[in-house]
Amino acid sequence: MTTDHDIVISGGGVAGLTAAAVFGTAGHSVLLCDPAPPVTEGEAEGADLRTTAFLQPARGLLEDAGLWSRLADHAAPLRVMRIVDAGGPPPEPRVTRDFDAADISSGPFGWNLPNWLLRREMLGRLDDLPNVDFRPGTGTETLLTREREARVGLSDGSRVRCRLVIAADGRTSPMREAAGIGVRTTRYGQKALAFAVTHPIPHENVSTEIHRSGGPFTLVPLPDREGLPCSAVVWMEDGPEALRLSRLPEPAFEAAMMERSCGLFGPLTLVTRRSVWPIVTQVADRMAGERIALLAEAAHVVPPIGAQGLNMSLGDLRCLRDLAAARPEGLGDRRMLETYDRRRHPEVRLRAAGIDALNRASRISAQPLRDLRAAGLAALYGAPPVRRMLMQMGLGARGGED
Repeated sequence: MTTDHDIVISGGGVAGLTAAAVFGTAGHSVLLCDPAPPVTEGEAEGADLRTTAFLQPARGLLEDAGLWSRLADHAAPLRVMRIVDAGGPPPEPRVTRDFDAADISSGPFGWNLPNWLLRREMLGRLDDLPNVDFRPGTGTETLLTREREARVGLSDGSRVRCRLVIAADGRTSPMREAAGIGVRTTRYGQKALAFAVTHPIPHENVSTEIHRSGGPFTLVPLPDREGLPCSAVVWMEDGPEALRLSRLPEPAFEAAMMERSCGLFGPLTLVTRRSVWPIVTQVADRMAGERIALLAEAAHVVPPIGAQGLNMSLGDLRCLRDLAAARPEGLGDRRMLETYDRRRHPEVRLRAAGIDALNRASRISAQPLRDLRAAGLAALYGAPPVRRMLMQMGLGARGGED
């Protein structure tokens, strides 16, 4: 059986759901496929316990897609990005620098939400869009493209025709592979533990990134939980150490957290299970092919530093949306997709290289190099024009946005 859609989106993660809402709201006929039904409760097996920080430029896109009104009440604003170097012999802060959103904007840097909750609220939005067909439990398997259309084979045996395929189906993207687009991958031997904690000392909407060795220990504000301040934690370590930590009994793990966090928030209490994720940098050789555009982790994967991952993905989506709006008759054609690749691929490669460098700096264990890292942080912060430029670059904007 063959059916027709303007757009087929492969992948029902946060990026794919956002893309479906964006293009569905714009009036396109959208088919969204994902082989796994979404998990929309934090305590359920398979729930994604990571969080996503939507940086300031993302809000306009989410508002246009009818998503922000569903997310705003659940979001914790991020007003300060605090970097702490704890790389001296004892595990205690020796250099602390705050990057305050008020220096460049009247609004926060962004807003943090749990990934499982994002899925729940985004699915609610898709239910309001009759031109979006979401098929959980159905994956994409084959791709045949022609000058005028693409044909996608689904795991239920059906085939669908469309003008544009959007691959938002992760780092092992089946649609990217079907299109014959290669990737370059850098492996670090690192893993990240993701979980949530409560703590007695309020976070005051400050995202805190603590550097020692192995990778950063980052606490990102969440709304209070049962009357206590709550934060999402991403703890990056060398692979064997991350696995060891993930298997510790809860009291021993909480003691290890207390030491690694330098006690900045008092005793940390684990309130979710621990999940473990591999850390890589991966960039596709190109962002588009005939009738297909790569989006999010199908196009680029970066270590979780500076909230860049999904916000790079939303930059991809914003570019695709604008190109489609400028020439509706050219949806998915060669001109549109070559322009998309030309606009996005150089920026993606540049940001991936920058995050790779930051990750390598955060991992260093030799004491002289740790001392050099601390001196570099102090020097960068001490130059106000450089500090403002770094904050604006982190937001993906040339200037502040209200």
